[in-house]
Amino acid sequence: MSEEVREEARNEEEVRLPLSEHLEELRKRLIRSLLALGVGAGLCYNWSEDIYEWLLRPLFIHLPGNSRLIFTELTEAFLTYFKVALWGGFVLASPVILYQLWRFVSPGLYRRERTVVQICVAWSTFGLLAGMAFGYFVAIPQVLSFFLGFGRSVIVPMPSMKESLSLILRLLLTFGIMFELPLMLYLLGRAGILTPALLRKGRKVAVLGVLLLAAVLTPPDVASQILIAIPLYILYEAGILLCAMGARRHKARLQA
Repeated sequence: MSEEVREEARNEEEVRLPLSEHLEELRKRLIRSLLALGVGAGLCYNWSEDIYEWLLRPLFIHLPGNSRLIFTELTEAFLTYFKVALWGGFVLASPVILYQLWRFVSPGLYRRERTVVQICVAWSTFGLLAGMAFGYFVAIPQVLSFFLGFGRSVIVPMPSMKESLSLILRLLLTFGIMFELPLMLYLLGRAGILTPALLRKGRKVAVLGVLLLAAVLTPPDVASQILIAIPLYILYEAGILLCAMGARRHKARLQA
């Protein structure tokens, strides 16, 4: 108990620090983060073409033999590779950026809050990477196959390299965010905003939504739709379990 009191007193003392010191600390953390981003982007630019080809491999696999990517503006190729380098640099620098952010905010948190934040960051990182992997290896090839199937007999697809990259990145980010659903439901349950009973009542709606989404994202064959729908529904069920855990924590906190 005395340790918690000392920690609370220390946090209050840090909160009372002059605004100039907080701003100076923020400036220092931002500079270090930007330096890490710059170094990462510089490294990735040397391999930007290889990274680009790897990102768009699902597209290249489904393009017809007489099709190729094009660019319609003089600066498009350079800016596209520069964008690849920036995103790659952000990925490489993300541990440094997260560490600098943590060093800035952690002094104002209690020990229990620090533990919760660390667990949430770990799980959100895992969910984001798992969602992107699912999108890249499973969902995106199905999506591209579906869209490239239109008009192939009379029209030769020649996608823009810039628009193709933007589409792949949007889809990767979309599936990454979708895999954050269980964590978001846990946090909503822990905050008392959402209950597992409400989610259980919404199972039929969830099943319908998942099937509709799978039907939109995939070609009209049942196997592909099931391949997309099952993992998405598993995420919903996992979200119900985690929401129940969060709701129990919320109830225990209210009774304490």
